[in-house]
Amino acid sequence: MAIRVLIVDDSGFFRRRVSEILKTDPQIQVVGTADNGREAVDKNLELKPDVITMDYEMPVMDGITALVKIMETHPTPVLMFSSLTHEGARVTLDALEAGAVDYLPKNFEDISRNSAELRKTLCDRVKAVARSHIQGKSIVAEPAASPAPAAPAAPKTSAPPPPTAAKPKKIIHDLASNEAVAGKVVTFNRGSARHKLVAIGTSTGGPVALQKVLTALPGNFPAPILLIQHMPGTFTKAFAERLHRLCQINVKEAEDGDQLKPGVALLAPGGKQLMVDSRGGGTVRVLAGDERLNYKPCVDVTFGSAAKAFGDKVLAVVLTGMGADGREGARMLKAKGSKVWAQDRESCVIFGMPMAIINANLADEVVGLESLSQRLVEAI
Repeated sequence: MAIRVLIVDDSGFFRRRVSEILKTDPQIQVVGTADNGREAVDKNLELKPDVITMDYEMPVMDGITALVKIMETHPTPVLMFSSLTHEGARVTLDALEAGAVDYLPKNFEDISRNSAELRKTLCDRVKAVARSHIQGKSIVAEPAASPAPAAPAAPKTSAPPPPTAAKPKKIIHDLASNEAVAGKVVTFNRGSARHKLVAIGTSTGGPVALQKVLTALPGNFPAPILLIQHMPGTFTKAFAERLHRLCQINVKEAEDGDQLKPGVALLAPGGKQLMVDSRGGGTVRVLAGDERLNYKPCVDVTFGSAAKAFGDKVLAVVLTGMGADGREGARMLKAKGSKVWAQDRESCVIFGMPMAIINANLADEVVGLESLSQRLVEAI
């Protein structure tokens, strides 16, 4: 049965080109279009598509407002189109928090060329979104799915918090003195810790999952954290800023030479690779993205370097995402004696990456998203 798609954009040219591209795939059926958010909400109720592609800037009702209303009235997987700007990143992150499953850069030049790579990317992403989970409910059954469906969560009733939300008080540790910036002393011994590094890899559904996990960690979390999220280079800085504002731990986009510090999460820059160096107590290297690799940043690259640098002292976590990135890096970590956790199917947006870990018998623990923060605190 074909995946039914509703295309929403105020540009007639963009609606037409997206429709033409999707129609080249026999597994996809375009059932309608809309040129503003209000019409999208109405047509979603009328046509009941499997997937909606949605622009943000539209007349009558913008994409975020329409997305919130869609999640309230008839939850449907939404693929957002976004501009590759800092503002576009901010809006996209708002959309993901409001319930969108995934996003694609909106590039009229690529759309007009109608290249084979673009066709494959768009069609594959629509199919993945159709198999996604939103609000705890499987919209289209994934292959080999067996668990009973979870009860849907309460719908969102308000827009995401504004960027000016107050930042929680932080306690930032200095490794040499254990003395916090706020003047308090928090004593812990890194040398006796079982895990000296937490590394988290994720893709589709990852921004919301990471926000949920990291905002629940205490400011004095006694281990450094590396975050590898598949994301364009123009998005990672905005994402790191958002997490830093919301979390008690510190979050920043990684720069070459940054030290690994307890209570600090370093986000791999989009379009580049993040590697770990054990010298100086632990630093990171930010390298140009290798064109031979599909993912920039790549979870396998970071996990593999962490295995070399820290041996059996790493706790790696693989969260929601398409594909199998992280599996080979997890294999290297396991060979060194480190621990690997995978997110459970029920709480994933896309179960691909965690499933690859589980199917390869690399998972020491399968963890639900709601309990992951507490489990990290217990383990560290």
